[in-house]
Amino acid sequence: MPDDALAAYADVLEVLQLTHWNGKPLHEANPDGAVGRWNFGPSQAGQVIYLILDEQQEVHLLLVQWLEA
Repeated sequence: MPDDALAAYADVLEVLQLTHWNGKPLHEANPDGAVGRWNFGPSQAGQVIYLILDEQQEVHLLLVQWLEA
């Protein structure tokens, strides 16, 4: 991953610690679902997929991917 993408990824992780519901739902048809996604980096080429466990106050990263543009 390029340096600017790594910085953007670090920003995503920081935001997820504070406001995990700010990302987009993985499936638009299920906006209240517990799985979210967050695009990041130049041209939004990176994506984080994560699971929100509200009762446990946890966010689990399921997938981090970078598609080279």
